[in-house]
Amino acid sequence: MKCMRFSGFESLLDKAKSFGRARVAVAAAADKEVLEAIKLAEKEGLITPILVGDVSEIKRLAQQIDFNLNGAELIHEPNPEEVSHKAVDAVVEGHAHFLMKGLINSADFLRAVLRPTRGLRTGVLLSHLSAFQVPGFSRMLFVTDGGMNIAPNLAQKKEILENSLLFLKGIGMDSINVIVLTANEVANAKMPATIDAQALAEMSLAGDFPGAIVEGPLALDGAVSAAALKHKGISSQINGEVDLFLVPTIEVGNVLAKSLVYFAGATMAGILLGAQVPIVLTSRSDTPRSKFMALTMAALSRPRS
Repeated sequence: MKCMRFSGFESLLDKAKSFGRARVAVAAAADKEVLEAIKLAEKEGLITPILVGDVSEIKRLAQQIDFNLNGAELIHEPNPEEVSHKAVDAVVEGHAHFLMKGLINSADFLRAVLRPTRGLRTGVLLSHLSAFQVPGFSRMLFVTDGGMNIAPNLAQKKEILENSLLFLKGIGMDSINVIVLTANEVANAKMPATIDAQALAEMSLAGDFPGAIVEGPLALDGAVSAAALKHKGISSQINGEVDLFLVPTIEVGNVLAKSLVYFAGATMAGILLGAQVPIVLTSRSDTPRSKFMALTMAALSRPRS
Protein backbone atom coordinates (compact mmCIF):
# COMPACT_ATOMS: atom_id res chain seq x y z
CA MET A 1 0.00 0.00 0.00
CA LYS A 2 1.51 3.35 -1.04
CA CYS A 3 1.91 5.83 1.78
CA MET A 4 2.84 9.49 1.87
CA ARG A 5 5.71 9.58 4.35
CA PHE A 6 7.70 12.32 6.03
CA SER A 7 11.46 12.18 5.50
CA GLY A 8 12.23 13.94 8.78
CA PHE A 9 11.33 16.71 11.19
CA GLU A 10 12.13 19.44 8.66
CA SER A 11 9.36 18.14 6.40
CA LEU A 12 6.98 18.16 9.39
CA LEU A 13 8.06 21.71 10.23
CA ASP A 14 7.55 22.98 6.69
CA LYS A 15 4.00 21.65 6.63
CA ALA A 16 3.18 22.97 10.12
CA LYS A 17 4.46 26.45 9.24
CA SER A 18 2.23 26.50 6.16
CA PHE A 19 -0.79 26.67 8.48
CA GLY A 20 0.39 29.88 10.15
CA ARG A 21 1.30 30.45 13.77
CA ALA A 22 -0.35 28.26 16.39
CA ARG A 23 -1.04 29.65 19.85
CA VAL A 24 0.39 27.46 22.61
CA ALA A 25 -0.33 27.84 26.34
CA VAL A 26 2.71 26.83 28.39
CA ALA A 27 2.02 25.84 32.01
CA ALA A 28 4.84 26.82 34.41
CA ALA A 29 6.90 28.38 31.64
CA ALA A 30 9.76 29.50 33.92
CA ASP A 31 12.14 26.82 32.68
CA LYS A 32 15.25 27.59 30.64
CA GLU A 33 15.08 24.54 28.33
CA VAL A 34 11.36 25.04 27.68
CA LEU A 35 11.91 28.71 26.89
CA GLU A 36 14.76 27.82 24.53
CA ALA A 37 12.37 25.53 22.64
CA ILE A 38 9.70 28.23 22.61
CA LYS A 39 12.27 30.71 21.32
CA LEU A 40 13.20 28.38 18.46
CA ALA A 41 9.56 27.76 17.54
CA GLU A 42 8.64 31.45 17.74
CA LYS A 43 11.65 32.43 15.60
CA GLU A 44 10.63 29.85 12.98
CA GLY A 45 7.17 31.41 12.74
CA LEU A 46 5.58 28.25 14.11
CA ILE A 47 3.91 29.54 17.29
CA THR A 48 2.71 32.49 19.30
CA PRO A 49 3.41 31.63 22.96
CA ILE A 50 1.16 32.22 25.95
CA LEU A 51 3.52 31.83 28.91
CA VAL A 52 1.84 31.08 32.22
CA GLY A 53 3.79 31.23 35.48
CA ASP A 54 5.89 33.59 37.60
CA VAL A 55 6.36 36.40 35.11
CA SER A 56 9.42 37.88 36.83
CA GLU A 57 11.18 34.49 36.66
CA ILE A 58 10.10 33.96 33.05
CA LYS A 59 11.56 37.36 32.14
CA ARG A 60 14.78 36.63 34.03
CA LEU A 61 15.33 33.33 32.23
CA ALA A 62 14.33 34.79 28.87
CA GLN A 63 16.97 37.48 29.29
CA GLN A 64 19.59 34.79 29.96
CA ILE A 65 18.91 33.15 26.59
CA ASP A 66 18.35 36.43 24.70
CA PHE A 67 14.68 35.67 24.08
CA ASN A 68 12.67 38.76 23.19
CA LEU A 69 9.23 38.32 24.77
CA ASN A 70 7.52 41.09 22.79
CA GLY A 71 5.59 38.54 20.75
CA ALA A 72 4.49 36.52 23.77
CA GLU A 73 1.47 36.88 26.04
CA LEU A 74 2.43 36.62 29.72
CA ILE A 75 -0.02 35.43 32.37
CA HIS A 76 1.21 35.84 35.92
CA GLU A 77 0.40 32.87 38.14
CA PRO A 78 3.08 32.08 40.74
CA ASN A 79 0.96 29.47 42.55
CA PRO A 80 2.10 26.01 41.39
CA GLU A 81 -1.33 24.59 42.23
CA GLU A 82 -3.06 27.01 39.87
CA VAL A 83 -0.63 27.46 37.00
CA SER A 84 -1.76 24.41 34.99
CA HIS A 85 -5.40 25.39 35.45
CA LYS A 86 -4.68 28.84 34.01
CA ALA A 87 -3.01 27.25 30.98
CA VAL A 88 -5.92 24.86 30.46
CA ASP A 89 -8.31 27.83 30.79
CA ALA A 90 -6.52 29.48 27.87
CA VAL A 91 -7.27 26.44 25.70
CA VAL A 92 -10.86 25.99 26.91
CA GLU A 93 -11.61 29.68 26.26
CA GLY A 94 -10.22 29.45 22.72
CA HIS A 95 -7.12 31.59 23.28
CA ALA A 96 -4.69 28.71 22.62
CA HIS A 97 -4.68 25.90 20.06
CA PHE A 98 -2.77 23.47 22.24
CA LEU A 99 -1.00 22.97 25.55
CA MET A 100 2.58 22.43 26.76
CA LYS A 101 3.93 21.33 30.13
CA GLY A 102 6.73 23.41 31.63
CA LEU A 103 8.42 23.11 35.01
CA ILE A 104 5.67 21.27 36.85
CA ASN A 105 4.97 17.75 38.01
CA SER A 106 3.28 15.70 35.29
CA ALA A 107 0.59 14.40 37.65
CA ASP A 108 -0.38 17.94 38.68
CA PHE A 109 -0.39 19.04 35.06
CA LEU A 110 -2.57 16.15 33.92
CA ARG A 111 -4.94 16.70 36.83
CA ALA A 112 -5.77 20.09 35.34
CA VAL A 113 -6.06 18.64 31.83
CA LEU A 114 -8.52 16.00 33.04
CA ARG A 115 -10.50 18.08 35.52
CA PRO A 116 -14.20 17.21 35.38
CA THR A 117 -15.35 20.77 34.73
CA ARG A 118 -13.88 22.79 31.85
CA GLY A 119 -11.21 20.20 31.26
CA LEU A 120 -9.88 18.70 28.03
CA ARG A 121 -11.02 15.11 28.38
CA THR A 122 -12.91 13.49 25.52
CA GLY A 123 -13.71 10.07 26.96
CA VAL A 124 -10.82 8.63 24.93
CA LEU A 125 -7.78 7.10 26.60
CA LEU A 126 -4.80 9.48 26.67
CA SER A 127 -1.76 7.99 24.95
CA HIS A 128 1.75 9.02 23.97
CA LEU A 129 3.10 9.05 20.43
CA SER A 130 6.81 9.48 19.71
CA ALA A 131 8.35 10.42 16.37
CA PHE A 132 11.93 9.57 15.41
CA GLN A 133 14.28 10.75 12.74
CA VAL A 134 16.87 7.96 12.58
CA PRO A 135 20.15 8.35 10.67
CA GLY A 136 20.17 5.92 7.75
CA PHE A 137 16.38 5.73 7.46
CA SER A 138 14.66 7.55 4.61
CA ARG A 139 11.43 8.00 6.57
CA MET A 140 10.27 8.91 10.05
CA LEU A 141 9.36 6.17 12.50
CA PHE A 142 6.61 6.45 15.13
CA VAL A 143 6.22 4.58 18.43
CA THR A 144 3.21 4.27 20.75
CA ASP A 145 2.81 4.07 23.74
CA GLY A 146 6.12 4.50 25.49
CA GLY A 147 5.18 7.35 27.78
CA MET A 148 1.69 7.12 29.26
CA ASN A 149 0.00 3.73 29.65
CA ILE A 150 1.98 1.18 31.64
CA ALA A 151 0.56 -2.22 30.63
CA PRO A 152 -2.47 -1.69 28.41
CA ASN A 153 -4.96 -4.49 27.81
CA LEU A 154 -6.29 -5.37 24.35
CA ALA A 155 -9.11 -2.81 24.41
CA GLN A 156 -6.70 -0.10 25.52
CA LYS A 157 -4.17 -1.07 22.84
CA LYS A 158 -6.92 -0.64 20.26
CA GLU A 159 -7.65 2.87 21.58
CA ILE A 160 -3.94 3.72 21.64
CA LEU A 161 -3.60 2.57 18.05
CA GLU A 162 -6.68 4.51 16.97
CA ASN A 163 -5.29 7.68 18.60
CA SER A 164 -2.05 7.37 16.65
CA LEU A 165 -3.75 6.53 13.36
CA LEU A 166 -6.04 9.55 13.73
CA PHE A 167 -2.98 11.77 14.28
CA LEU A 168 -0.98 10.32 11.38
CA LYS A 169 -3.90 10.58 8.98
CA GLY A 170 -4.48 14.12 10.18
CA ILE A 171 -0.96 15.17 9.24
CA GLY A 172 -1.33 13.73 5.75
CA MET A 173 -0.28 10.08 5.84
CA ASP A 174 -2.84 8.38 3.64
CA SER A 175 -1.96 4.81 4.59
CA ILE A 176 0.03 3.60 7.57
CA ASN A 177 2.00 0.40 8.10
CA VAL A 178 1.71 -0.76 11.72
CA ILE A 179 3.65 -3.50 13.46
CA VAL A 180 2.37 -4.76 16.82
CA LEU A 181 5.75 -5.42 18.38
CA THR A 182 6.48 -8.58 20.38
CA ALA A 183 9.48 -10.79 21.14
CA ASN A 184 8.64 -13.32 18.41
CA GLU A 185 6.16 -14.18 15.68
CA VAL A 186 4.25 -17.04 17.30
CA ALA A 187 1.01 -16.43 19.19
CA ASN A 188 1.53 -18.08 22.57
CA ALA A 189 -0.77 -17.93 25.59
CA LYS A 190 2.30 -17.76 27.84
CA MET A 191 3.15 -14.45 26.14
CA PRO A 192 -0.07 -12.41 26.30
CA ALA A 193 1.37 -9.66 24.11
CA THR A 194 1.46 -12.08 21.19
CA ILE A 195 -2.20 -12.97 21.66
CA ASP A 196 -3.13 -9.27 21.70
CA ALA A 197 -1.03 -8.69 18.59
CA GLN A 198 -2.79 -11.49 16.75
CA ALA A 199 -6.18 -10.08 17.77
CA LEU A 200 -5.27 -6.59 16.52
CA ALA A 201 -4.04 -8.01 13.21
CA GLU A 202 -7.35 -9.88 12.86
CA MET A 203 -9.25 -6.65 13.58
CA SER A 204 -7.25 -5.00 10.80
CA LEU A 205 -8.19 -7.74 8.35
CA ALA A 206 -11.84 -7.21 9.35
CA GLY A 207 -11.56 -3.53 8.45
CA ASP A 208 -11.38 -2.02 11.95
CA PHE A 209 -8.46 0.27 11.06
CA PRO A 210 -9.24 1.93 7.70
CA GLY A 211 -6.21 3.34 5.94
CA ALA A 212 -3.80 1.08 7.83
CA ILE A 213 -2.24 -2.35 7.59
CA VAL A 214 -1.72 -3.83 11.05
CA GLU A 215 0.49 -6.91 11.38
CA GLY A 216 1.63 -8.92 14.38
CA PRO A 217 2.90 -10.56 16.37
CA LEU A 218 6.27 -9.59 14.95
CA ALA A 219 9.72 -8.97 16.41
CA LEU A 220 11.76 -5.84 15.73
CA ASP A 221 13.99 -7.33 13.03
CA GLY A 222 11.06 -8.38 10.88
CA ALA A 223 9.43 -5.00 11.36
CA VAL A 224 12.30 -3.12 9.71
CA SER A 225 14.03 -5.71 7.51
CA ALA A 226 12.63 -7.54 4.48
CA ALA A 227 15.77 -9.70 4.58
CA ALA A 228 15.00 -10.81 8.12
CA LEU A 229 11.45 -11.73 7.11
CA LYS A 230 12.72 -13.74 4.16
CA HIS A 231 15.26 -15.55 6.36
CA LYS A 232 12.48 -16.44 8.83
CA GLY A 233 10.08 -17.48 6.08
CA ILE A 234 7.48 -14.89 7.12
CA SER A 235 5.10 -13.41 4.55
CA SER A 236 4.24 -9.75 5.14
CA GLN A 237 2.40 -7.02 3.27
CA ILE A 238 4.48 -4.45 5.13
CA ASN A 239 7.72 -6.28 4.30
CA GLY A 240 9.99 -4.22 6.54
CA GLU A 241 8.45 -0.83 5.66
CA VAL A 242 6.99 -0.08 9.09
CA ASP A 243 5.71 3.40 9.94
CA LEU A 244 4.30 2.85 13.43
CA PHE A 245 5.29 0.47 16.22
CA LEU A 246 2.61 -0.41 18.76
CA VAL A 247 4.57 -1.63 21.80
CA PRO A 248 3.16 -4.04 24.41
CA THR A 249 4.24 -2.10 27.54
CA ILE A 250 5.66 1.25 28.56
CA GLU A 251 9.02 -0.40 29.32
CA VAL A 252 9.38 -1.68 25.77
CA GLY A 253 8.49 1.72 24.35
CA ASN A 254 10.84 3.51 26.72
CA VAL A 255 13.79 1.24 25.97
CA LEU A 256 13.14 1.31 22.22
CA ALA A 257 12.99 5.11 22.24
CA LYS A 258 16.14 5.58 24.29
CA SER A 259 17.98 2.97 22.26
CA LEU A 260 17.17 4.86 19.07
CA VAL A 261 18.35 8.13 20.63
CA TYR A 262 21.49 6.96 22.45
CA PHE A 263 22.69 4.10 20.22
CA ALA A 264 21.46 5.22 16.80
CA GLY A 265 21.68 9.01 17.18
CA ALA A 266 17.99 9.56 16.50
CA THR A 267 16.15 12.80 17.11
CA MET A 268 12.97 12.22 19.10
CA ALA A 269 9.82 14.19 19.85
CA GLY A 270 6.55 13.17 21.45
CA ILE A 271 3.07 14.39 22.24
CA LEU A 272 -0.01 13.22 24.14
CA LEU A 273 -3.09 12.30 22.13
CA GLY A 274 -6.70 11.69 23.12
CA ALA A 275 -7.52 15.07 24.67
CA GLN A 276 -9.44 17.84 22.92
CA VAL A 277 -6.14 19.32 21.72
CA PRO A 278 -2.59 17.97 21.31
CA ILE A 279 -0.47 18.18 24.46
CA VAL A 280 3.30 18.63 24.57
CA LEU A 281 4.44 16.63 27.58
CA THR A 282 8.23 16.49 27.49
CA SER A 283 10.86 15.09 29.82
CA ARG A 284 13.44 17.15 31.70
CA SER A 285 16.12 15.21 29.80
CA ASP A 286 14.74 16.22 26.40
CA THR A 287 16.88 18.74 24.54
CA PRO A 288 15.44 22.11 23.50
CA ARG A 289 15.47 20.83 19.90
CA SER A 290 13.47 17.75 20.93
CA LYS A 291 10.95 20.00 22.71
CA PHE A 292 10.84 22.23 19.62
CA MET A 293 10.04 19.25 17.42
CA ALA A 294 7.29 18.18 19.83
CA LEU A 295 5.83 21.67 19.41
CA THR A 296 6.00 21.09 15.66
CA MET A 297 4.04 17.83 15.98
CA ALA A 298 1.37 19.52 18.08
CA ALA A 299 1.14 22.57 15.82
CA LEU A 300 0.75 20.30 12.80
CA SER A 301 -2.18 18.44 14.33
CA ARG A 302 -3.92 21.32 16.08
CA PRO A 303 -7.61 21.86 15.45
CA ARG A 304 -8.16 24.19 12.50
CA SER A 305 -11.33 25.99 11.50
